[in-house]
Amino acid sequence: MARRSRHRFLLLLLRYLVVALGYHKAYGFSAPKDQPVTAIEYQEIILACKTPKKTVSSRLEWKKLGRSVSFVYYQQALQGDFKDRAEMIDFNIRIRNVTRNDAGKYRCEVSAPSEQGQNLEEDTVTLEVLVAPAVPSCEVPTSALSGTVVELRCQDKEGNPAPEYTWFKDGIPLQGSPKVGSQITNSSYIMNAKSGTLQFNTISKLDSGEYFCEARNSVGHRRCPGKRMQVDDLNISGIIAAVVVVALVISMCGLGVCYAQRKGYFSKEASFQKSSSTSKATAMTENDFKHTKSFII
Repeated sequence: MARRSRHRFLLLLLRYLVVALGYHKAYGFSAPKDQPVTAIEYQEIILACKTPKKTVSSRLEWKKLGRSVSFVYYQQALQGDFKDRAEMIDFNIRIRNVTRNDAGKYRCEVSAPSEQGQNLEEDTVTLEVLVAPAVPSCEVPTSALSGTVVELRCQDKEGNPAPEYTWFKDGIPLQGSPKVGSQITNSSYIMNAKSGTLQFNTISKLDSGEYFCEARNSVGHRRCPGKRMQVDDLNISGIIAAVVVVALVISMCGLGVCYAQRKGYFSKEASFQKSSSTSKATAMTENDFKHTKSFII
């Protein structure tokens, strides 16, 4: 009898636990579940709502969360631009031609009347849209002087995930670090695959060539048009010759001025200007005297 009583007690306890768990599952409020879903831009994706089976009395709503909440599915109809490129499959949404603007967090809400009142369950899904890089913008100087520091830049702002960059010279990819004796480069450089920069610490004429950059991620890759960079040596002998010529011209001008001063050209010119001014003053005085005399007569 004691054994039977124990068995009955255990069975009753087990039934109680099953009922309690079933009650919590049917009428409890389920915590939001964040389940990332990945889609490639311009392809399609299904956002699944993991809730109990749909019934006649169930009411379904889909919302996109963010700074402001917007309806995706409301009153048994798709909303906004989802009307033309989405469809409902039971509780799930099938989105065609996914765009990067669709990325974000979505929540489905299922409510149904019950004996205990309105039962509400919900599920949250995060949609991540992968985007191929666009044609990167490349900055390549057309000319540079040998021995100087030169930096080439490459950048893409659209790719998701963020792309990595590779620089090419005359169609040959540059390695992450320079190779000694390699035909690819004959000077030291640093290429940053994350930022897209290619920096020459001491550029030389052998670095002249056509450069372009490629941006690549898990979705695709794009290249910028090639640009020619010409590296010229600094013409030191020409600069020295020009400086010497200028110095000679300045020296000749100075010698000419000194020679003129010694010969008295500047003093003669001053004496001539002084005598000319005195003659003009005497002539004006005589004219004034004649004019006054004729007035008195």
